[in-house]
Amino acid sequence: MLTAFARAFKTPDLRKKLLFTLGIIVLYRIGAHIPVPGVNYANVETCMKQAGGNSGLFALVNMFSGGALLQITIFALGIMPYITASIILQLLTVVIPRLEALKKEGQTGQAKITQYTRYLTVALAILQGTGLVATARSGALFQSCPVASEIVPSDSIFTTITMVITMTAGTAMVMWLGELVTDRGIGNGMSILMFISIAAGFPGALWQIKVQGKLADGWIEFFAVIVVGLAMVALVVFVEQAQRRIPVQYAKRMIGRRSYGGTSTYIPLKVNQAGVIPVIFASSLLYIPALVAQFSGSTAGWANWVATNFTKGNHPVYIVTYFLLIVFFAFFYVAISFNPEEVADNMKKYGGFIPGIRAGRPTAEYLSYVLNRITWPGSLYLGLIALVPTVALVLFNANQNFPFGGTSILIIVGVGLETVKQIESQLQQRNYEGFLR
Repeated sequence: MLTAFARAFKTPDLRKKLLFTLGIIVLYRIGAHIPVPGVNYANVETCMKQAGGNSGLFALVNMFSGGALLQITIFALGIMPYITASIILQLLTVVIPRLEALKKEGQTGQAKITQYTRYLTVALAILQGTGLVATARSGALFQSCPVASEIVPSDSIFTTITMVITMTAGTAMVMWLGELVTDRGIGNGMSILMFISIAAGFPGALWQIKVQGKLADGWIEFFAVIVVGLAMVALVVFVEQAQRRIPVQYAKRMIGRRSYGGTSTYIPLKVNQAGVIPVIFASSLLYIPALVAQFSGSTAGWANWVATNFTKGNHPVYIVTYFLLIVFFAFFYVAISFNPEEVADNMKKYGGFIPGIRAGRPTAEYLSYVLNRITWPGSLYLGLIALVPTVALVLFNANQNFPFGGTSILIIVGVGLETVKQIESQLQQRNYEGFLR
């Protein structure tokens, strides 16, 4: 990997793309530290120090924003509205025929879906920005902080509108920066910004574990977490690269005087076909009961039960529910993102078949059977990786932003592998050695 980056910096056009990407990353991190107008930043700093990095219910969104959410900066919402909009559009593609038709139109239809994603991102940013301002003004953003209700001192409508517009514009700018990296940088812009947001919290979270450690002034816990993290990275890389290859044979066809087909290829079915989406879905869904109980202010039995079982990540009910939701969403997302019948029809159309399996419906049934078999280990792997922060809470007394949590490791490793592959592919285009050296 380091060799690929070294060779990329020696290539003039790739060096320009890498430097451009680094410049965008610097701008993104600067924006994550500029406060929104109307916020008392001194009170924010006080509450941040008292919280000790534990962001509670807002841990997921705060992680995706690189810590900008709790600091209420112009990039407080980060890339999360765009991620949510992309997931919603992807799910609606299966339900709405118009979106499904656009998806099949190729590049033109994809450009239209991207435009819809931008509009939905702005709408979600307005909604989430309004919710963040209301949460900060009520003091619920830092529940145990005495000055939490004074983070937004003014109650005027003008201040609220200004803050919401600023954060919405910040989200639009983050989306634009990501597209700039995709077009003029090394590509995969949104994922790289997500990668930077998560990686930005690693040094502080690691040092927090060292400060809170008790063995050898915290150094034993510090190095133990690093060793566990490296082992997790190796495991994630191994599983993310694992795939079941379904062999496909294409029959020869005579068109005029030319012969086409007769080649052998394969359909790569990844063990973790769903990626990190099930973890995000499960985490978001588990936040809803706690948020409803928190904002309702009710003292009824259901509110107390939710506060007891779904607020702390190390509670058995929370752990079991979290694990089952991840497994469910893994199967759900694979079912809507991979259509065996469509793949079987395309193979039949172009004269392809799986050796030993008849074309058409038997091929679709076989692909569905194989997909279900490999989704089981993939979903269990996702559930076990996602429970690592819970183990860390018990063993190391860590906070919710444990650096080697399931979501962060899956995203960082996935984006890292994809970025290295893109750089290597661009290097091969510019430095093709040929058959003779």
